[in-house]
Amino acid sequence: MTERRVHLSRSAPPAYQALSAFSKTVGTIAAEGGIDVRLKELVQIHTSQLNGCAFCVRVHVERALAEGVTADVIAQLPVWRDSGVFSDRERAGLELAEAFAFIHEDGVPDDVYNRVGTILSEQEYVALSWILVSINAFNRIAIAGRYSVPPRDDLAGEDRDAATGAAW
Repeated sequence: MTERRVHLSRSAPPAYQALSAFSKTVGTIAAEGGIDVRLKELVQIHTSQLNGCAFCVRVHVERALAEGVTADVIAQLPVWRDSGVFSDRERAGLELAEAFAFIHEDGVPDDVYNRVGTILSEQEYVALSWILVSINAFNRIAIAGRYSVPPRDDLAGEDRDAATGAAW
C-alpha cells in the first residue's frame, strides 16, 4: 500500500523557492566556472542514483537527453570506472559526486581531493562542489517525501516542469 507523505515543496513554498533560487545561482556559478551542461547533468544523475532518488534521476536524465547526452552514456554511469565513454574531467566529477554523496563517511578524502585537483581547476572544483551540495539537497527533499515517478508517458504538472527545468 502506498503511504501518503507530506510534499515538502508544496507544504513550505518559500523554503522550496529559496532552494530553487539557490540552485539557479549554482547554475550560474557552474557556467562561469567552465562546467558544461553534460558534466553538470552527469554528476547530478550519478549523485541521485547513489542517493536512491528516482525522482531526481528522472529529472536529470530528461535534461541530459534534451542536451544531447546519449542513452548509452547515461547507462554507463553506474560503471563509469570501467567504461571508456567518459573524459578525465567527467571521471573527476563522478568521483567527486561519490565523495559528496557519501560525505558522512570520510568527508572528501584527501586522495580524492588531490586526484580531482590534478584534473580540475580550483574554479571547476568549487562549481562542481556547489552543484553537488544542491543536488544532494533536492535528493533529500524528494526521498523524504517519496515523490512519485510515474511511467514516462504519464508525466504531469510538477514532474513535467521539473524534467524541463521549469521547476528549478
